[in-house]
Amino acid sequence: MRKTLRINRSNEIGKSVEKSLDEYFRRLDGESPHGIYDMVITHVERALITSVLERANGNQTQAADMLGMNRNTLRTKLAKYGIS
Repeated sequence: MRKTLRINRSNEIGKSVEKSLDEYFRRLDGESPHGIYDMVITHVERALITSVLERANGNQTQAADMLGMNRNTLRTKLAKYGIS
């Protein structure tokens, strides 16, 4: 039996990522995982930007401020993820 380390007990976002990764590894069914970091960052970043942009009612300046990034950086990420 493999011991599982849980470091995100009080962090809901971290718990969600851990749960999703547990499911991802379970579904691999013996296949070797690869590219996990980029996969997680891409999915989390896209969801984060989409959610914040919705809360800012589409206002990119406000969303960028909420995210703590430059509006041009946000616009680059919006283009990268095909978010309009």
